[in-house]
Amino acid sequence: MLLFFTLGLLIHFVFFASIFDIYFTSPLVHGMTPQFTPLPPPARRLVLFVADGLRADTLYELDENGTSRAPFIRNIIMHEGSWGISHTRVPTESRPGHVALIAGFYEDVSAVAKGWKENPVEFDSLFNESKYTWSWGSPDILPMFAKGIDTNGHAHRPSSRDYKDNIKKVDDGVKEIVSMFNHFYGNDGKTTFIFTSDHGMTDWGSHGAGHPSETLTPLVTWGAGINYPQRVSAQQFDDSFLKEWRLENWKRLDVNQGILPVDYLNNTDLFKAESMFTNAVQILEQFKVKMTQKKEVTLPFLFTPFKLLSDSKQFNILRKARSYIKHRKFDEVVSLCKELIHLALKGLSYYHTYDRFFLGINVVIGFVGWISYASLLIIKSHSNLIKGVSKEVKKPSHLLPCSFVAIGILVAFFLLIQACPWTYYVYGLLPVPIWYAVLREFQVVQDLVTSLLTYPLSHFVGYLLVFTLGIEILVLSFFYRYMLTAGLTAFAVWPFLTRLWTRAKVTSLSWAFFSVLLAVFPLMPVVGRKPDISLVMGAGLLVLLLSLCVVTSLRKRKDSFRKEELLVHLLQVLSTVLSMYVVYSTQSSLLRKQGLPLMNQIISWATLASSLFVPLLSSPAVFQRLFSILLSLMSTYLLLSTGYEAVFPLVLSCLMFVWINIEQETLQQSGVCCKQKLTSIQFSYNTDITQFRQLYLDDIRRAFFLVFFLVTAFFGTGNIASINSFDLASVYCFLTVFSPFMMGALMMWKILIPFVLVMCAFEAVQLTTQLSSKSLFLIVLVISDIMALHFFFLVKDYGSWLDIGTSISHYVIVMSMTIFLVFLNGLAQLLTTKKLRLCGKPKSHFM
Repeated sequence: MLLFFTLGLLIHFVFFASIFDIYFTSPLVHGMTPQFTPLPPPARRLVLFVADGLRADTLYELDENGTSRAPFIRNIIMHEGSWGISHTRVPTESRPGHVALIAGFYEDVSAVAKGWKENPVEFDSLFNESKYTWSWGSPDILPMFAKGIDTNGHAHRPSSRDYKDNIKKVDDGVKEIVSMFNHFYGNDGKTTFIFTSDHGMTDWGSHGAGHPSETLTPLVTWGAGINYPQRVSAQQFDDSFLKEWRLENWKRLDVNQGILPVDYLNNTDLFKAESMFTNAVQILEQFKVKMTQKKEVTLPFLFTPFKLLSDSKQFNILRKARSYIKHRKFDEVVSLCKELIHLALKGLSYYHTYDRFFLGINVVIGFVGWISYASLLIIKSHSNLIKGVSKEVKKPSHLLPCSFVAIGILVAFFLLIQACPWTYYVYGLLPVPIWYAVLREFQVVQDLVTSLLTYPLSHFVGYLLVFTLGIEILVLSFFYRYMLTAGLTAFAVWPFLTRLWTRAKVTSLSWAFFSVLLAVFPLMPVVGRKPDISLVMGAGLLVLLLSLCVVTSLRKRKDSFRKEELLVHLLQVLSTVLSMYVVYSTQSSLLRKQGLPLMNQIISWATLASSLFVPLLSSPAVFQRLFSILLSLMSTYLLLSTGYEAVFPLVLSCLMFVWINIEQETLQQSGVCCKQKLTSIQFSYNTDITQFRQLYLDDIRRAFFLVFFLVTAFFGTGNIASINSFDLASVYCFLTVFSPFMMGALMMWKILIPFVLVMCAFEAVQLTTQLSSKSLFLIVLVISDIMALHFFFLVKDYGSWLDIGTSISHYVIVMSMTIFLVFLNGLAQLLTTKKLRLCGKPKSHFM
């Protein structure tokens, strides 16, 4: 098992690393011949103003008094230059925005692991091609950075007075610099000015994604070579901005990054045509270099060129464009060049992703092989499915290993003659030993087929469809939290479709009630947007009410509830009351601007520290121990809650208690074992490994329930985005001074608490159903790898950092689910089996 686990870790590491070779390689091309327009430029110098984080609407709109916040820029629009909206692309961050402005290409997705401050590949830019460049601004980014707007946007939000007042300061600064340049150069009319922004900002002060408030930025140009304002009577746009900004009579020229906006130029038609032709040829050069690079490392009979832009088509377009210029058909030249740019960009994308299919197929073959091998291992070692089928030992044949050695040599030779990177060898050769291991178990496959043929076809197809539907719901729940609601609703109906309803009506009704109650949480907004302390107080009162009911019930069983245990429960109740007090008083103190009271801080940290060892003082009986764990963890969870999420662990735990009971009923129904009372089963019972039973078909459902409840514990009250930008108010009972490491650790523990509750409950399920952890983990491994295969195809290499990072996070979460389960299992065993001041060995059903 240790060898299998080690090899599994290695294989999963390769599968994870593969997405960075398949999806996140740099699209930049080097080695092109620079292209120049043969005609003299209208300007001798360019002044570029970049106002970091400035939204188009905030600059162009008038204030409540009907005056512009940027009077100088507004005067330029109406009397001196051209204007419009620049449609930036995600990720709307500072470095990508500036790179697009000065270098003319979109974000390099291979920078996904670098963040927004660093580009991983060298690139050419406008600065490199200029004789002299002077730039002022942030040390993170070379071009000028207008002071203050982005900082104020983050701190005070774009609708704030601070943000809007800063626009006036920027406008004054631009006016001063323009005056300085004109005076220094004697008003020679050879200076071009451009004012724009790298990205916008949302109403709540963030950027990075694709909201229109982030992608719509201002663009105002004037000076040498720029068109003067054009008065028009009407303009057609899909938005209502012109009327809102009172600019409907001044022609608006919007720009999509990447293509020369010839409508902005005030020059001859010949100059515009030549400039557009140069733009197209420069992009075509990139296409040619990319095609040559790929052609050199691909076997001639395997190379598939980009058919939409063949050599003959390139030649014909260039020849036709030159002919149009010669015959002074300049509008046709611009149109033809735009078509060439469009095709060249499509071709660049085609060659950039040329190997993606080959690499993806190799990884998928490896994935399917690994899932098949793990499934065969479950069937062979942990189930009765092939029991009784002939197990005749055959003499091992040398044909199979020799065949796979030959396949490996052929694959390596194929990659060698194409001069592929070493990582290609890993992805290409990894499936060979995996599938060899699968085919070595051919006898198991035969026995499995023989056994399945005895099952009714309708039953087999039905089970397969239900399993597939369950996997799809799990995958979709990562994107749409309401899919968890659909799954939990199906769970609620499940007992009524089986004989459980006739055997255990109260348990079935309790299961349905708490399943439906838990199903409400994924429909609610993610936590952190609207704090509501009254809900936290309500959750605390529910915990106290439940404690009273449980203690009263246990007091009636004098043999099972001693005074020491009563004292432990009273201590935990007191801890819950103190947590409620701390949450309320801290909120009141912060509202009065008095900070976090020291006594509250001490109580909070003491509650957190005691939450892991106080349960160890309680009885090791299943019910008492689980309830003690719930009380201790809820005290901490209340301190970390700001709204409705405080109720979530309580409802989840109630469902877990019912789950333990309902699993006992299912096993009793199938005749596997007899039902025992949860107050009489001891967690510290030393389970003999011979008492573990073989797996049944229903155990796949149990493993699926575990995975589903773990996913619900994660996405029940939030998602990846809400975790990435958690509300700092969640940790105010512990500290108010900004400390990223400590705050992050507290939030991680808050996220882990529902997981721990689920895993502790499953410890009880394993104990009462005599289910081995080893076999369980193999089933979870198969389920998580099937999900990982889905997410492999859903990894994004475009969009915002959040979109890209979320897609990677989903893949990583399911890939590491089994390892995470081992950690949770260890923590759950510690909480359930250890008993302070008592002797006894913990159970050992992990392996």
